[in-house]
Amino acid sequence: MTKPTYRLLTAFLLAALLLAGVLAPPADAHPMSTSAVLLDIGDERVDGEVQLPLDRLSIAVSRDLTREGVLGADRAFLKSYTAQHISAVGKDGEPWTVELGTGTVRSIDAAPHLVYPLEISPPDGEVTDFDLRYDVIVEELLTHKVMVTVRYDFDRGILKTGDAETLGVFDYETKSLSVPAGESSWLRGFAATAAVGIEHVGEGADHLLFLLMLLIPAPLVATGGRWQVAPSRRRAITRILHVVTAFAVGHSLTLALAATGVIDLPTRPVETLIALSIAVSAIHAIRPLAARGEIVIATGFGLIHGLAFASLITDLGLDRGSLLTTLLGFNLGIELTQLLVVALLMPSLLVLARTRFYPAFRTAVAVIGLVFSVSWMLERAALTSTDPFESVQTWLVGRPLWVAVTVAGLAAAAHGVGARAREAAAEH
Repeated sequence: MTKPTYRLLTAFLLAALLLAGVLAPPADAHPMSTSAVLLDIGDERVDGEVQLPLDRLSIAVSRDLTREGVLGADRAFLKSYTAQHISAVGKDGEPWTVELGTGTVRSIDAAPHLVYPLEISPPDGEVTDFDLRYDVIVEELLTHKVMVTVRYDFDRGILKTGDAETLGVFDYETKSLSVPAGESSWLRGFAATAAVGIEHVGEGADHLLFLLMLLIPAPLVATGGRWQVAPSRRRAITRILHVVTAFAVGHSLTLALAATGVIDLPTRPVETLIALSIAVSAIHAIRPLAARGEIVIATGFGLIHGLAFASLITDLGLDRGSLLTTLLGFNLGIELTQLLVVALLMPSLLVLARTRFYPAFRTAVAVIGLVFSVSWMLERAALTSTDPFESVQTWLVGRPLWVAVTVAGLAAAAHGVGARAREAAAEH
């Protein structure tokens, strides 16, 4: 190979390697860690937490940080360093108090983070718009970024993880962000809690099934230990209204008592009793346990369902806002969902109840409800590890219109068969 050819080949290979290095995508086996500031905005103070990745924090403070060290020898230094780089100022220029709680080490996105509880308090005890100033790590590590997220603000309708709002990013250019904490009103929180109530009942197979078990015998009357068709549709509709009202009164009472701390029961027994309530109402739908028993069942077990609703309010942290507004909004959502279920199903059930096919339909649906409830009871009492019918329940709950249309189709078909039979009997 001649020297010119050798030189040309060498130059070509070097150019190819350089081009490959430029075009190749950056390696992502070790993504750059980011910090996070999470804010929970209340009426009197702002709570939250600061999440600091240990690898980035180590570079910023020029120390070799370990899980053991940040909770031991380096604890006081790191807390002091972090506190010096966080401040808050109201729109009137007055500084707010910023306090950090005891730090812990937590794995976030598979990376160890030092996490501090955060509390920001205005001098007059009333949270309004303020500026958050922050440059932890960023003041030394210019490539670092800090995500700022509001995960709770009742007045702006931010109540749970799915509602969280990203305010912005702190970096080497941005060291201050405006936090909108006084822009909205309680109406948005009220609407948001109502939406949570609608979502909870609409996606809760047990609550929906309990309501269905109560509605099935509602167009009937108990006579001599058996179900008979109600004398008139007006009386049937009245009984339906009584059942829905009884359930609403029951769960509203315990929802208020539990949410205000007057009643406090463990979750597992409450959930097991809810499954029991479905079983009892299913048995009542097959054969009446007592005259007007569905109203008694709706009231009595409605008390139990109210405890479960209150537990949800606590789990989601909805009680951090105005408790009265939260209870009213959440309860409104529950009642709207129940009324929607009644509106979708009851016209069909009223028609079906006056056909000879209703006893078979009522019994079949009640047996299915009984099987589901027993399965729930066993699982919630920790006697079994799984619910074998979970996929079926999820499928049905996810298709309410399909269920309503199917019941309406059955009602129309049964009414048509009955009409033809009456016509044939009249001809003969």
